[in-house]
Amino acid sequence: MECLGCRLANSLEEVHVIYENEHVCCILDVDPFQEGHTLILPKKHFTDLVDLDIGTATEIMKASQKITTALKKVFRVEGVSVCQNGGIFNDLGHYHMHVIPRFKGDGFSWGEPLFEHGAAMRLGETRKKMLNPK
Repeated sequence: MECLGCRLANSLEEVHVIYENEHVCCILDVDPFQEGHTLILPKKHFTDLVDLDIGTATEIMKASQKITTALKKVFRVEGVSVCQNGGIFNDLGHYHMHVIPRFKGDGFSWGEPLFEHGAAMRLGETRKKMLNPK
Protein backbone atom coordinates (compact mmCIF):
# COMPACT_ATOMS: atom_id res chain seq x y z
CA MET A 1 0.00 0.00 0.00
CA GLU A 2 1.39 3.36 -1.05
CA CYS A 3 -0.88 5.48 1.17
CA LEU A 4 0.40 6.03 4.72
CA GLY A 5 -3.19 6.46 5.95
CA CYS A 6 -4.16 3.08 4.50
CA ARG A 7 -1.13 1.48 6.13
CA LEU A 8 -1.98 3.07 9.50
CA ALA A 9 -5.67 2.13 9.24
CA ASN A 10 -4.81 -1.46 8.46
CA SER A 11 -2.05 -1.73 11.12
CA LEU A 12 0.72 -2.20 8.55
CA GLU A 13 2.71 0.41 10.48
CA GLU A 14 3.33 0.50 14.21
CA VAL A 15 0.20 2.04 15.72
CA HIS A 16 -1.55 2.15 19.08
CA VAL A 17 -5.07 0.94 18.27
CA ILE A 18 -7.72 1.83 20.81
CA TYR A 19 -10.76 0.74 18.80
CA GLU A 20 -11.41 -0.88 15.45
CA ASN A 21 -14.01 -2.74 13.48
CA GLU A 22 -14.20 -3.89 9.86
CA HIS A 23 -14.64 -0.28 8.62
CA VAL A 24 -12.47 1.97 10.79
CA CYS A 25 -9.35 1.94 12.91
CA CYS A 26 -8.88 4.41 15.78
CA ILE A 27 -5.29 5.07 16.79
CA LEU A 28 -3.52 7.39 19.17
CA ASP A 29 -1.98 10.37 17.37
CA VAL A 30 1.83 10.17 17.44
CA ASP A 31 2.03 13.95 17.99
CA PRO A 32 -0.94 14.57 20.32
CA PHE A 33 -2.37 17.90 21.41
CA GLN A 34 -3.38 16.13 24.64
CA GLU A 35 -3.06 12.63 26.04
CA GLY A 36 -5.76 10.55 24.38
CA HIS A 37 -5.78 12.52 21.08
CA THR A 38 -7.15 9.96 18.63
CA LEU A 39 -7.30 9.63 14.86
CA ILE A 40 -10.18 7.79 13.25
CA LEU A 41 -9.24 6.38 9.84
CA PRO A 42 -11.39 4.39 7.43
CA LYS A 43 -9.73 1.13 6.43
CA LYS A 44 -10.75 1.72 2.80
CA HIS A 45 -8.98 4.60 1.04
CA PHE A 46 -10.83 7.91 0.93
CA THR A 47 -9.20 11.30 0.51
CA ASP A 48 -11.84 13.82 1.56
CA LEU A 49 -15.09 14.02 3.48
CA VAL A 50 -17.12 14.29 0.26
CA ASP A 51 -15.58 11.01 -0.96
CA LEU A 52 -16.93 8.93 1.96
CA ASP A 53 -19.83 6.58 1.36
CA ILE A 54 -22.67 6.88 3.88
CA GLY A 55 -21.81 3.59 5.59
CA THR A 56 -18.21 4.61 6.25
CA ALA A 57 -19.27 8.09 7.37
CA THR A 58 -21.71 6.51 9.82
CA GLU A 59 -19.00 4.19 11.19
CA ILE A 60 -16.66 7.17 11.67
CA MET A 61 -19.32 9.03 13.66
CA LYS A 62 -20.10 5.95 15.77
CA ALA A 63 -16.39 5.59 16.50
CA SER A 64 -16.15 9.28 17.46
CA GLN A 65 -18.91 8.71 20.01
CA LYS A 66 -17.11 5.66 21.47
CA ILE A 67 -13.81 7.55 21.67
CA THR A 68 -15.47 10.58 23.28
CA THR A 69 -17.18 8.36 25.87
CA ALA A 70 -13.83 6.71 26.71
CA LEU A 71 -12.05 10.09 26.97
CA LYS A 72 -14.70 11.36 29.40
CA LYS A 73 -14.34 8.29 31.60
CA VAL A 74 -10.55 7.91 31.50
CA PHE A 75 -9.34 11.51 31.51
CA ARG A 76 -12.36 13.35 32.93
CA VAL A 77 -12.15 15.80 30.02
CA GLU A 78 -14.05 19.08 30.15
CA GLY A 79 -14.79 18.87 26.44
CA VAL A 80 -13.77 17.32 23.14
CA SER A 81 -12.91 18.90 19.79
CA VAL A 82 -13.67 16.85 16.70
CA CYS A 83 -12.21 17.98 13.39
CA GLN A 84 -10.85 16.90 10.03
CA ASN A 85 -8.78 18.74 7.46
CA GLY A 86 -9.57 18.42 3.78
CA GLY A 87 -7.98 19.41 0.52
CA ILE A 88 -4.46 20.81 0.75
CA PHE A 89 -4.78 20.84 4.55
CA ASN A 90 -5.05 17.04 4.74
CA ASP A 91 -1.41 16.28 5.51
CA LEU A 92 -1.99 12.51 5.42
CA GLY A 93 -3.62 12.23 1.99
CA HIS A 94 -6.17 9.87 3.55
CA TYR A 95 -9.38 10.95 5.26
CA HIS A 96 -9.01 11.05 9.03
CA MET A 97 -10.90 12.61 11.91
CA HIS A 98 -9.23 13.99 15.03
CA VAL A 99 -10.89 13.52 18.42
CA ILE A 100 -9.04 15.82 20.81
CA PRO A 101 -9.53 15.85 24.60
CA ARG A 102 -10.01 19.38 25.93
CA PHE A 103 -9.51 21.10 29.25
CA LYS A 104 -10.16 24.71 30.24
CA GLY A 105 -7.00 26.73 29.65
CA ASP A 106 -5.30 24.00 27.58
CA GLY A 107 -4.15 26.50 24.95
CA PHE A 108 -5.75 24.67 22.04
CA SER A 109 -7.17 27.18 19.58
CA TRP A 110 -8.60 27.41 16.11
CA GLY A 111 -7.01 30.85 16.00
CA GLU A 112 -8.10 34.12 14.52
CA PRO A 113 -7.91 34.76 10.76
CA LEU A 114 -4.65 36.32 9.63
CA PHE A 115 -6.52 38.72 7.35
CA GLU A 116 -9.78 40.59 7.85
CA HIS A 117 -12.33 39.03 5.51
CA GLY A 118 -15.56 40.80 6.49
CA ALA A 119 -17.58 37.57 6.23
CA ALA A 120 -19.74 38.51 9.23
CA MET A 121 -21.08 41.47 7.22
CA ARG A 122 -22.21 39.23 4.33
CA LEU A 123 -24.08 36.41 6.09
CA GLY A 124 -27.29 36.88 4.07
CA GLU A 125 -25.38 36.98 0.78
CA THR A 126 -23.29 33.96 1.78
CA ARG A 127 -26.44 32.02 2.70
CA LYS A 128 -27.96 32.69 -0.73
CA LYS A 129 -24.76 31.53 -2.48
CA MET A 130 -24.63 28.33 -0.44
CA LEU A 131 -28.31 27.52 -0.98
CA ASN A 132 -27.83 27.85 -4.75
CA PRO A 133 -24.31 26.71 -5.60
CA LYS A 134 -23.37 26.99 -9.27
